[in-house]
Amino acid sequence: MKDTKVYLLDGGTLVIDGFHAFWNRGPGGELRFPCYAVLVEHEDGRYMFDTGYDFDHVMRVLPFEKPIQDKAQTIPGLLATLGLKTGDINYVINSHYHFDHCGGNKHLHSACTICHAKELEASGNCQPFEHLGYSDLSFSPEIAKKKGKELPPDPALDMYTPKFQTITGDQEIAKGLWLFETPGHTAGHYSMMVELKNRRPMLFSADACYSKKNMDMMCISSFHLDPVASLKSMQRLKDLAVKHDAELFYSHDPESFKAYQTGTNLYS
Repeated sequence: MKDTKVYLLDGGTLVIDGFHAFWNRGPGGELRFPCYAVLVEHEDGRYMFDTGYDFDHVMRVLPFEKPIQDKAQTIPGLLATLGLKTGDINYVINSHYHFDHCGGNKHLHSACTICHAKELEASGNCQPFEHLGYSDLSFSPEIAKKKGKELPPDPALDMYTPKFQTITGDQEIAKGLWLFETPGHTAGHYSMMVELKNRRPMLFSADACYSKKNMDMMCISSFHLDPVASLKSMQRLKDLAVKHDAELFYSHDPESFKAYQTGTNLYS
C-alpha cells in the first residue's frame, strides 16, 4: 500500500481589513494573509484541495486585496516544483467556490471536481452580498454562461471542460481522506481531514475558520452566509480535532503559516 503524502503549496498572499478577518472585533487595518492549496498523494490518485486565487482576476475585480503572487506560486508553477504537470491531478476538491479557493481550477483540465451539491448551486445563485466572493467563475464556464457573464480570454480555459461530482453529508471519499460539512461561511462548505501513517491526522479548516486567533476567540470572519451556522462549524472543528486527535490547519493564518511545511517539504 502506498503511503499517503500531503504537500502544502504556497499560492501567494492577499490583504483584508482586520475587521473583516475578525468580525466586529478587529483591530482594524491591513492584514496580509496566505492562500495555499493542498496536494494529497493517495494510492487512489492525486487530490488537490482548493486551488488558490488567480492573480489577473483579483487585479481586475478585487485590486484592493493587493495580491502578491509570482509565476512559481500559480498552480502550474507549484506543481512544476514537485516535478508534476497539471494533467497529473486526478481530483480537485473545492471547500467552496470563493475566488481565492478556486482560481486555479482551470489549469487542472484532466481532473474530476468534487464539491458539495449546495455549494455548486450557490456559486451560480448566490446572495447579493456574496457576489465578490463568487466573482471568479472560471471553474465552471457553464455557470458563467448561464449567469450571462463572459469570461476573459484565457489559454487555460481552451483545454478546460470541468467534470463535477457533487456530494452531501460527511464523506470518506478515499481511505483516510474525509470531508466534513462545515457550513456557514458558505452554503455548502467542506473541511478536509487526511489520515497519515507517521503523524496525527491533518484537519484543514478551509474558511470555516481563518486562523487560530479566530478559533481562540470564537470569532468568525465578516464574509459569511450564516453567522450562527459559522460558529457551530467552528465548534464542530474543535470537536473533530479532539475526537480524531487531529492537528488543525487554518486557511488564512499568517502566524501559523510560518510554521507549516510547504513546497517539497511534505507531511506523511
